[in-house]
Amino acid sequence: MSRSAHPAGPRHADVLPEGHYSAPPTDLNALDPKVWAQTVTRDAHGVVTVGGVDVKTLAEQHGTPAYILDEADFRARARAWRTAFGNDADVFYAGKAFLSRAVVRWLHEEGLNLDVCSGGELTTALSAGMPADRIAFHGNNKSKDEIRRAIEAGVGRIVLDSFQEIVRVAHIAQSLGKRQRVQIRITVGVEAHTHEFIATAHEDQKFGIPLAGGQAAEAVRRALQLEWLELIGIHSHIGSQIFDMSGFEVAAHRVVGLLKDIRDEHGVELPEIDLGGGLGIAYTSDDDPREPHEIAKALTEIVTRECEAARLLTPRISVEPGRAIVGPTAFTLYEVGTIKPLDGLRTYVSVDGGMSDNIRTALYDAEYSVALVSRTSDAEPMLARVVGKHCESGDIVVKDAFLPADLAPGDLIAVPATGAYCRSMASNYNHVLRPPVVAVDDGEARVIVRRETEEDLLRLDVG
Repeated sequence: MSRSAHPAGPRHADVLPEGHYSAPPTDLNALDPKVWAQTVTRDAHGVVTVGGVDVKTLAEQHGTPAYILDEADFRARARAWRTAFGNDADVFYAGKAFLSRAVVRWLHEEGLNLDVCSGGELTTALSAGMPADRIAFHGNNKSKDEIRRAIEAGVGRIVLDSFQEIVRVAHIAQSLGKRQRVQIRITVGVEAHTHEFIATAHEDQKFGIPLAGGQAAEAVRRALQLEWLELIGIHSHIGSQIFDMSGFEVAAHRVVGLLKDIRDEHGVELPEIDLGGGLGIAYTSDDDPREPHEIAKALTEIVTRECEAARLLTPRISVEPGRAIVGPTAFTLYEVGTIKPLDGLRTYVSVDGGMSDNIRTALYDAEYSVALVSRTSDAEPMLARVVGKHCESGDIVVKDAFLPADLAPGDLIAVPATGAYCRSMASNYNHVLRPPVVAVDDGEARVIVRRETEEDLLRLDVG
């Protein structure tokens, strides 16, 4: 093919030509630590374990499909981000990646803040005890009710996404008699190397207020004039699944340029700058993500250098990792149902889940790894496509991967790096029940989000 597929590349479900896929790995039983959660290993019998619990036990106790989350890994990654940025910066976990009350409690205990973008996420955060002043509220079209609830709760910041929202938040804050801390989200014209659907900083998209044409500067003027708003900084987010820091460098240069213009026009140096999230993870062995300490060093140096050149005090930096924390910590456990060889093409391996528990392959052409986890095998590798049980030809979980040729119905296979967006974007397509999220730690497994039941479906169907 003329170009390689990106984890968020163009959607398709076509049969791929010979040579698209990489050569089979030398050892189908190996588990690349770059892709799998930190405590994942194989026991003496060849069965994969996580947090000291083997997948056969997890399948027997909790059924399949199931999202299996390594709690120790989640906490370690959260701590790594907190440590990397230190006390002079803020780390906001992007709740849209995956949010539950257990996750909120882990974040609170590990010293991270939380970024929410809906009333439901806000309710989840508050119900689990996250202090409101450590919550940032995002969204391009927040309802009046959501804004009111956020201000009443005392959220630490609301990120303003439009001219209408500037007035709306100010009016509601005034009605409540509470001055609200806000940031203005701007689009800086930097498009990260991602799929159009999730590249968020170029002008032709729904998020933020464009820097081009002076719109961002005008938004700042309006916010500064409203006494019920306390403008604390500028927010910028340039995309998702980013490995290259050069986009952040250009974005920071333009954001700092706006901060300089604000100082020159208004005599105000805004104290904060939020560079968003979007840092990539390894979905396959070919991906090469950067470590939190590398990202922190690079972003800090970029902002400091730009501010020194503009003769500005260096503002407090905020970042918003979501996928980078939770993505690698979980895998989805499936049971193999049917196996269908197609001569000269590949073998289709059908599992008991599919696009209802992982829409990203169909939506973004996302690439994943997969492994046989209930046993080891010395069989020859076969080119396989892992597909789901839904009535859609695009119901693909892993497009092209190598699995042992002796794979059989009843085997357990697992897809790693499914902690981010898979449960968040899960659906009931074909009235399939959404899987549970099972947290495993130190030899114990517990359900943190239970499996849906048919009674749950009927409870919403009022007839």
